[in-house]
Amino acid sequence: MSGQTIAGKADWLQNEDLQRLLAALSQDGDEARIAGGAVRNALIGKAVSDIDIATTTIPDETEKRAQALGFRTVATGKEHGTITVIANGVPFEVTTLRTDVATDGRHATVAFGKDWTIDAGRRDFTINGLYATAQGEVIDLVGGLADLEARRLRFIGDPDARIREDYLRVLRFFRFFAWYGEGRPDADGLRACARLKDGMRQLSAERVWSELKKLLAASDPSRALLWMRQSGVLSVILSESEKWGIDAIHALIAAGRDLGWADDPLLRLAAMVPPDAARMAGLAARLKLSKAEASRLSAWAMSDAISPDTSEAVLAKIAYRGDRQAVEDRLRLLLASARGRVSDDPAALVQAGGYLRLLRFLEGWQKPVFPLKGSDLAELGMAAGPDMGKALATLEAEWIEGGFHAARQELLQRAAELMNHN
Repeated sequence: MSGQTIAGKADWLQNEDLQRLLAALSQDGDEARIAGGAVRNALIGKAVSDIDIATTTIPDETEKRAQALGFRTVATGKEHGTITVIANGVPFEVTTLRTDVATDGRHATVAFGKDWTIDAGRRDFTINGLYATAQGEVIDLVGGLADLEARRLRFIGDPDARIREDYLRVLRFFRFFAWYGEGRPDADGLRACARLKDGMRQLSAERVWSELKKLLAASDPSRALLWMRQSGVLSVILSESEKWGIDAIHALIAAGRDLGWADDPLLRLAAMVPPDAARMAGLAARLKLSKAEASRLSAWAMSDAISPDTSEAVLAKIAYRGDRQAVEDRLRLLLASARGRVSDDPAALVQAGGYLRLLRFLEGWQKPVFPLKGSDLAELGMAAGPDMGKALATLEAEWIEGGFHAARQELLQRAAELMNHN
């Protein structure tokens, strides 16, 4: 025991289903404890999204005891000891204590055991190696409490050995530093990440992007990204940033903090890569971004630059004809860049004011709906086909240029004029 407790700091600890599950897994000489992130976050007052449990029961026994309580079980990773127990819709990931028998940098062959010290020693970082009993007493076998208090991120044991077990831990080192670290990263860990960074090339794209996206979702990932660049890690996973750099990220973080923007991983990614549609398509394919993510990056890359003295009327036309999200992304990046240059360039203050004006206009703008359809022209006697399509396009273009003001009846009159001229 460490003398510390999460009792009173974690409302979820009183969850009746959680307590019943922990009790069932702690019978007949077995023991179950809450493990990892839930304990860590409860200690520092951060929200807890997932509750993981470590247990001495083997997976079959875990399933048997959970099902006896009326809970549903899913063998999400049974060969590695993990059973997901779903109690009244709430999932708990339950994993048997284990040790790695063999690893290849991506996957591990494990043996189940009952030694808590060995189980803690195979985890990645000290702050993730904490346990808590059902009563909330914290058990620290790896020095995680002192590191958590100091906001220091350290590998458990030999950093090289931990990384060789799973090369994703290189990225996780920087991700957890972004979320929980302060000052400079641990020197031994940083050197190990730099030495073994090429091992990440064997990781699946899905794992790499998932980890990078979590890093970019931190409130301020700029320090972590700086160390990733200096160690060469960033170039391995994001080659597009190598010549482009990450200088824009600092101004973007500052703008987001000052203006109350949500932490946006895709916008931050855009700040680090060139607005080149072909390269963004390659990036999206390599990292296997979702269709929505790839589409957003592509639309941003293809969007036109916007001048800070652009009028709201012109911006409305740009947003109507183009992709609104892309225009907003472009404005946020331009605004952040201008803000970042204010101390060195007096003109940047005026530019920042212009971009802020445009962004606030766009945020309150509702895309108007073109009042006419093909059926309206058909009622006027126009036959369906290419001529109708051209007429609708002409009418919509005139409506846009007129500031979207023309009403339906006015447009119908204009449509009749077009028909009479043909």
